[in-house]
Amino acid sequence: MSELSVNHLLGIKYLKKEDVKLIFKTADHFKEVINRPIKKVPSLRDITIANLFFENSTRTRLSFELAEKRLSADVINFSAASSSVKKGETLIDTVNNILSMKVDMVVMRHPNPGAGIFLSKHVKASIINAGDGAHEHPTQALLDSYSIRERLGGVEGKKVVIVGDILHSRVALSNIFALKLQGAEVKVCGPKTLIPKHIESLGVKVETDLRKALEWCDVANMLRVQNERMEISYFPSTREYTQQFGLNKKMLDSLNKEIVIMHPGPINRGVEITSDVADSDNAIILDQVQNGVAVRMAVIYLLASKIKQ
Repeated sequence: MSELSVNHLLGIKYLKKEDVKLIFKTADHFKEVINRPIKKVPSLRDITIANLFFENSTRTRLSFELAEKRLSADVINFSAASSSVKKGETLIDTVNNILSMKVDMVVMRHPNPGAGIFLSKHVKASIINAGDGAHEHPTQALLDSYSIRERLGGVEGKKVVIVGDILHSRVALSNIFALKLQGAEVKVCGPKTLIPKHIESLGVKVETDLRKALEWCDVANMLRVQNERMEISYFPSTREYTQQFGLNKKMLDSLNKEIVIMHPGPINRGVEITSDVADSDNAIILDQVQNGVAVRMAVIYLLASKIKQ
């Protein structure tokens, strides 16, 4: 397979297994590029990409911007906070105004689930979903799987537990889709109030005891608690959450095996993981950040090559 089966990256659930393999193979190539003295390739010199962030973001936005510049694309950055959206402009009008400047691709983060899907039906540009509400965050799931593949040699057959705020996490949902697609076993672990009701229908098991989850898994992906998405309190206190679902070095060292620790960031140090876990050899958190650029380069390059046809 030499091209993606999709024209947009709206969510992992629209991808085939072959798409993921192609993205990873392409990312391997770009990972070599970003480790060279000259880190740019002229691949997308004639492509213009707009980054539309209607929600705050640091790592994802910088990662996309760096990926685009490494590919020599022209980049427009748009922040909703300082835009006409504040004056009541609709999403389609905003995007059409940007597209009239001859933009080929839109990378969008939006607080509303399905915003990217909606947009893809109304505008002539390739859309990459950089996170839509508590729905999906496909490039994060791809870079997570890519990082597991790099550390453990593959994803198929691996046991992965996703720990924490599953209910509000787009990272959790995209990861579940991506890991299941590649043949991994997945469990979720967290307070019952933060586990969605019908999560088993996605083919994952629920474990409410962190220790048991860690003894079972090869990889633990520790999510932060998304306080900004909570209108009510889902657990008594941060301290109590940390006691039950926080990972510290003592617990990690007491396991009778090595496990890989991941985190999508930003880390609340001392809440979901302690600093000595985040900075330990078990953690591949900084690898995830580096791999994020290579994986996003791969996604952008593969989608752009379909625009050029």
